[in-house]
Amino acid sequence: MEKRRQTILLVDDDSAHRTMLKANLVGEGYLIREVADGDEVLPILRESEIDLIILDMKMARMDGISTLSLLLQAGYTVPVILLTAFSSVESAVEAMKKGAFDYITKPVDIGELQLCIARALNFRGLQEENRQLKERLGERQIATDILGKSPAMQEMFATLSMVAPTDATVLITGESGTGKELVAGALHHNSPRKDRPFIKINCAALNDNLLESELFGHEAGAFTGAAGRRKGRFELAHRGTLFLDEIGDMSLVTQAKVLRVLQDGEFERLGGSETVRTDVRLVAATHKDLRAMIEAGTFRQDLFFRLSVVPIHLPALRERIIDIPELAGFFLGRYAKKNRKDLKGFHPEVLNFLMRYPWPGNIRELENTVERAVILCLGEQISPHELPPHLLTEDIYADRGKDDAEAGTLRDMERLKIKSTLASTGHNKSLTAKKLGIARQTLLNKIKEYGLL
Repeated sequence: MEKRRQTILLVDDDSAHRTMLKANLVGEGYLIREVADGDEVLPILRESEIDLIILDMKMARMDGISTLSLLLQAGYTVPVILLTAFSSVESAVEAMKKGAFDYITKPVDIGELQLCIARALNFRGLQEENRQLKERLGERQIATDILGKSPAMQEMFATLSMVAPTDATVLITGESGTGKELVAGALHHNSPRKDRPFIKINCAALNDNLLESELFGHEAGAFTGAAGRRKGRFELAHRGTLFLDEIGDMSLVTQAKVLRVLQDGEFERLGGSETVRTDVRLVAATHKDLRAMIEAGTFRQDLFFRLSVVPIHLPALRERIIDIPELAGFFLGRYAKKNRKDLKGFHPEVLNFLMRYPWPGNIRELENTVERAVILCLGEQISPHELPPHLLTEDIYADRGKDDAEAGTLRDMERLKIKSTLASTGHNKSLTAKKLGIARQTLLNKIKEYGLL
């Protein structure tokens, strides 16, 4: 069967430049579609299968940044390569943080562009492979919030697909709230051990003596209150998976005992002499820098090497901004259902705020923020009014209190509607007028009237 030719959409208001690019790319075997401005992109995507977009930064009606934002809000994940003048490189870098694949400065070096296209299309292929992987992971894993279209998450999914069916020990690293426990669960539930126990323990939640007892069990009389024999987590996880969360908080003494289990598959319960054998796959996680701890003498180097047979790093949410709309939408659906609310989604301005905030608490903080917004929302759409103050810029927050007090008249409501729509389109006046259903000149008059310049 003949392989489908890949289609590239050229978005540039310079027809001569489009013609030059098209001539070179057709010669490389690509199908080419063309439009003259950013506001024509969405209709093309709705009717055609596009594999890549080459997008000029400066256009008459809708610039590259606004077009990129519109694609993101509409949920499209087509790789985008930006064309920019050297003086606008800073803007192009900012656009990459919002999801653009790469940028090329003008005048365009065709060889450089062709290499960039090849990388972007390879990335597109990786996205499709990982979509299929998530289908193979099954509904149980899809419901675990492991979501993301960013390159870092696509790489993580690829690693997950390769390591899950094995018995390899895995060390998951990442800041608190990035979803380390979810990845551990996905590793277990997609392994040959999925029908066996998945046992979890947080090493930071227990003092050293209690942690040893929890891990290895104890015999009657091993310590005050030990009335009978109790199996530990290593024993309970036999033929299954044991997840040691926050292993960086484990003492050196306990680390030595865990190392022995990894090396020999055996241990003794506290207060006992009987050697217990166990067959356990170990998955560990930490938010700490274990290499720095090794240098400081607080973590065993030999245990580190045993744990990190396959390392998986989860990026902070601020490093994967492109994933925020998908995650926020997922949590919106979950908590709208839980609270029996019929919500249609987020106001575009809300997504702008969510994507500008650095999220020190990562996905967990985003989830809590969306849950709070769902509970507070009285309308059909989450608006900035339901967001906590620290997510809003100072000027918007000041306006919000003013708006709450003044939005009683039709005039005030019209001002607020125009203001929020301008913000959602990146102050693109043509698109704002189209969204509001009014003439562009009428919009300009209203902007002047309400002092929204």
